[in-house]
Amino acid sequence: MLGHLRANLLLLVLTVLLCSVLYPAVLLGIGQTVFRDQAQGNLITDAKGNVVGSRLIAQPFTGDEYFQPRPSAVSYNGAASGASNWGANNYLLRDRVARARGPIVKYQSGPKKGQPVGPDVEAWFQKDQYQGQPGIVAQWARAHPSLAQAWVKADKLNAEFVTAWQKEHPDEVAEWVKNNPDTPEPKPEDLAGIFFESYSRTYPGTWPSAVGHKTADGQTEKKIEPVKEGIDIQSIFFDLWRQEHADADLEPVPADLVMASGSGLDPHTTLKNALYQLDRVAGKWAETTGKDPAKVRKEIEDLLRQKAGAPLGGLAGVPMVNVLEVNLALRERYES
Repeated sequence: MLGHLRANLLLLVLTVLLCSVLYPAVLLGIGQTVFRDQAQGNLITDAKGNVVGSRLIAQPFTGDEYFQPRPSAVSYNGAASGASNWGANNYLLRDRVARARGPIVKYQSGPKKGQPVGPDVEAWFQKDQYQGQPGIVAQWARAHPSLAQAWVKADKLNAEFVTAWQKEHPDEVAEWVKNNPDTPEPKPEDLAGIFFESYSRTYPGTWPSAVGHKTADGQTEKKIEPVKEGIDIQSIFFDLWRQEHADADLEPVPADLVMASGSGLDPHTTLKNALYQLDRVAGKWAETTGKDPAKVRKEIEDLLRQKAGAPLGGLAGVPMVNVLEVNLALRERYES
């Protein structure tokens, strides 16, 4: 009996040593010596040695001086990797693609060849036929109530703006509650429809957008204000503009510039995507540094082609660039 116990105990100790100590130690040693970079998470550091991210996970960039990664259905949240799973007949997918195209797409032919469509979307948005009753903003909210609600929930400022409107229009809110008895205490997003109807009457030809203002202490404070132009109008109303201008010949946009990946965290874009963004990025850096725009554009294009590479050493796929690496290279070159 004791012999069996000793044998089982010895087997347990050997198993623990082998599986829980020796095997992990060997893997750790190999990982930290032969594959140290991969074992550490493919981390990227800046010029000062500070960790700024990973080559494997995309990060959002909003400034015009930076290349943008692929759209993300999870807002680039590594803890919630995934796709939107929207089908081709889902209007939310069409809306997201349209919003991505509006500020960047250009005319492919005609008298405005090479020029961006955005300013024409703004001009169309401000046309007299859409001002007053019922207003294009009201039409948009009525046709797409889920998008109107999403706008309210998308930002704290938006929700606060609708809440302030709610307090200033008790009669309209009371009428809404009367017609919706199941929601006696509506949330701001519940009132999105009547809010946009009211807004369209009060501020025809404008859109409620966040506008930054400098405070006395030098900080930037954002407030929702009526605007007649800007990225919000170009993106939100591009789809409606496109439906009325179906004959406009527009440049094709790289698919990965407007379509999210399966993970929402893809760190690379195609070289074609990056080159499509080149004019915007180069123009901003030229403006910031005061250098010759043509020279800056050539430098950044050379940088893109230098850092581009196809999978498996070029044997498969198309040339790709790591967005974070390229943006850090731009910062080091032009901010130093």
